[in-house]
Amino acid sequence: PMCHKRVNMEILKIFEKIASIPHCSGNTGRLQNFIVNFAKSAGFFVETDNSGNILCYKHNRDICLQSHYDMVCVGSAPAIELVRKENCLMAKNSSLGADNGIGVAIMLQLMREGIEAEYLFTNDEEIGLIGAKNLNLTLQVTKMINLDSEEFGKVYVGCAGGVDIVATKKIGLQKPKNRYHYKVTARNFPGGHSGVDIDKDIPNAIKEFALFAKGAQVAAIEAGERRNSIPVHLSALIATDKQLHSNEHFLVEPASVEKVLDIDLISILCAFPNGVVGWEKTFGIPSRSANLAKIAVSDKKIVVECSLRANSDEFLEALLQQYLCFWQSVGFEAKAKDRYPAWKPSITPLAEEIANKYKKFAKDIEFKAIHAGLECAIFAQKIPHMQIVSIGPDIHSPHSVHECVKLDTIEPIYQVLKELL
Repeated sequence: PMCHKRVNMEILKIFEKIASIPHCSGNTGRLQNFIVNFAKSAGFFVETDNSGNILCYKHNRDICLQSHYDMVCVGSAPAIELVRKENCLMAKNSSLGADNGIGVAIMLQLMREGIEAEYLFTNDEEIGLIGAKNLNLTLQVTKMINLDSEEFGKVYVGCAGGVDIVATKKIGLQKPKNRYHYKVTARNFPGGHSGVDIDKDIPNAIKEFALFAKGAQVAAIEAGERRNSIPVHLSALIATDKQLHSNEHFLVEPASVEKVLDIDLISILCAFPNGVVGWEKTFGIPSRSANLAKIAVSDKKIVVECSLRANSDEFLEALLQQYLCFWQSVGFEAKAKDRYPAWKPSITPLAEEIANKYKKFAKDIEFKAIHAGLECAIFAQKIPHMQIVSIGPDIHSPHSVHECVKLDTIEPIYQVLKELL
């Protein structure tokens, strides 16, 4: 037990170092340098590619551990102040980056101990699986363990594919007809992951605003953080024929509105079918979903971004066509962006082996699929015969200021991997 505790502290020390280095998606250069130098000092060969991916190995290369090293920055991140609350490690007023920094820390600790495998650190996963999609490093393995799932005791064997839609429309301006003019600012929205949290009834700031300001004319609006997050922030100028008052979710302040958009934007946002669209009964997760993620008005143009997910490529294509039709029917030009495949569930011998090793540390071992994109889907497409599983510690509310990793689930993941290797 003392040994376990010590190693756990070593993993946490590495994670603390990772958290101190800014590594928001799209700005990961400093953390890349840290990982490269750490790997070299541990005696590993290191290769990198133009997308920022890092591959480390010695001689034994029959299994690969894989994590992404970028993070979603919400709140005051990348200025991360770690806070420990009983069994929970969190960050003060920001996302934590345990997704996927804990996976990175576990891998680095295994490397520090000289445990041989291929260690693949991928870049910019959170903004469209960019590193994995553009991987230009040669893997020699037949088995891969991804450390980016967030439920201890679960062995993930499948994931959703996804595609984003960017819808644009040119707009004109006109004088407001309505007498009450307000600035509306969202507040107290919890946010969340647009895949794993989409079925948790988390309020979407854009959808809630459309209901709150129904019938209003919009003069200006900016909302949302990124396509794969349930939106938290919103700021809008509106003209309405009814008096509005501040509530838990919206601060309402008097404003002066001289011009409004010449389209009924509120009704369009109100009509957007947001949330779970279909259900996968076998694994108890959504099979299809949509997230109304971002909206902005500038230069006489409105841009709306949404993300779609589905647990099969067939479902994803049907969903895409449905939502392209929605945007086209309300006069927008809509384009699909950043599509990635689904990873069809399959319980392989590797999955069975991991499940057996897990039994020392957890009850109710379960094979699961996840309604989120994992890089596993990209690797499954690139190397069709490779056995792939995904495991990880308990991480609650990733991509939000409430993100928390359960401390007592980190060490068992490390031990499962160490025994397997």
